[in-house]
Amino acid sequence: MSSVLGRKVRDLRQKKGMTLEQLATATGSSKSYMWEIENKPVARPSAEKLGRIASVLGVTSEYLVDEERTEPPVADDFDRAFYRKYQGASDPVKQKLKRILDVLDDE
Repeated sequence: MSSVLGRKVRDLRQKKGMTLEQLATATGSSKSYMWEIENKPVARPSAEKLGRIASVLGVTSEYLVDEERTEPPVADDFDRAFYRKYQGASDPVKQKLKRILDVLDDE
């Protein structure tokens, strides 16, 4: 029996038409590690690895580990996740992001 995380990762991977090997490569993991995430009853990837998996699958890390939430997040969830990362960023990183957004806004 796989974990909630494992079932969500497998379902999202299959919906994207990705093989286990493609997901492993995209996340910088081994195929056997991704197999364990999808199939072991207890999966505990690091926060960094979980973030990579979520990013490749187009969801938030919180969604992947939330046992009660069955539907993938909507845009507001991504906005909140981005804002949390932004809040924790250093001032130089915040300034770079502001400049990037200014350039994109001009297009």
